[in-house]
Amino acid sequence: MKSKTVAIVQSCYIPWKGYFDLINLVDEFILFDDRQFTRRDWRNRNRIKTPQGSTWLTIPVEVKGRYHQRIDETVVSEPRWAERHWRSLLQNYAASARFDTYRDRVEGLYRQVANEPRLSHINRTFLEAACELLGIGTKLTWSTDYEAEGAKTARLVSLCLAAGATAYVSGPRAREYVEEQLFTEAGIELSYTSYDGYPEYDQLHPPFDHFVTILDLLFNTGAEAPRYMKTLAAADER
Repeated sequence: MKSKTVAIVQSCYIPWKGYFDLINLVDEFILFDDRQFTRRDWRNRNRIKTPQGSTWLTIPVEVKGRYHQRIDETVVSEPRWAERHWRSLLQNYAASARFDTYRDRVEGLYRQVANEPRLSHINRTFLEAACELLGIGTKLTWSTDYEAEGAKTARLVSLCLAAGATAYVSGPRAREYVEEQLFTEAGIELSYTSYDGYPEYDQLHPPFDHFVTILDLLFNTGAEAPRYMKTLAAADER
């Protein structure tokens, strides 16, 4: 049987570099967006650097009375959010070393999603674009592309089997709740990635903050971005 490694994670809005390292570790990255939308989480927001410190960029979404809606059922509530987000990026990153390299591409992405009502599709648009800019070729799919059953760990295992996976890579915090024996019983190798040991780069507005959107890394380092990631830097060294 041919080996295949997958990861299964909810989509996030222009997430941090660790998210993309996880994508790069696997053959297929399954966006787990048929799960419940969680408020004040990474699904519809992320952080950027400003002279006053890190701040949130948040996509406004409909939540009133929708306590159990799924991520892929969540829709935008204010039509001009994309214009505001691009203006914030322009204001806070125009002076960064490689901003002009990506300016047209990122502005074009915001124009592309400005009229998209679905949060999941907005997130995927940015994820695919960032992967392309970083040179990551991993296949992205939806969890709804597969028939899966069960809850919690059992559902992850079911998705892995449906996708033909022989190995599953998880984020480090999942150690606290994943039922590891279910992967063992299914014949799927389970491993955890680590987000420790990232090098710093020349980032605007010190002190340095690792936990900001991937756009921060791109705007500040440009084509050198892979050197400041773990899986991409390791590939370059080989």
